[in-house]
Amino acid sequence: MIKSINVKTRSRTEFVNITPEVQAIVTESGINSGVCHIYVPHTTAGVTINEGADPSVVTDIVSSLNRLIPHKANYLHMEGNSDAHIKTSLVGSSESVIIDKGRLLLGTWQAIFFCEFDGARNRQVNVKVMGE
Repeated sequence: MIKSINVKTRSRTEFVNITPEVQAIVTESGINSGVCHIYVPHTTAGVTINEGADPSVVTDIVSSLNRLIPHKANYLHMEGNSDAHIKTSLVGSSESVIIDKGRLLLGTWQAIFFCEFDGARNRQVNVKVMGE
């Protein structure tokens, strides 16, 4: 089963918690035990799993990425979004989460974040649920 989540971002760099939407897809699938693959088909956006309880963690991650890879630098890519491509390569385009008893097997504080690096935009996240 493959489903898509539409994500509308509001700023150039933004992390959006998509955990509830991913869990809803897992629930809809009826899979009790398996794996959920989350894939972002964009070269300037990614996905990560990190702390979802304290929003300052995401703020710190975004701040650090922006400091390490600034928007404006001596990049050769003509579109002006080289920083977004680099950040996406570092963060990655996919995650996999174990499903147990019909639930995503995330840690207590973990959440799944869509990572926008070239917004604001309308984006897509593909979710594939496999198992029994």
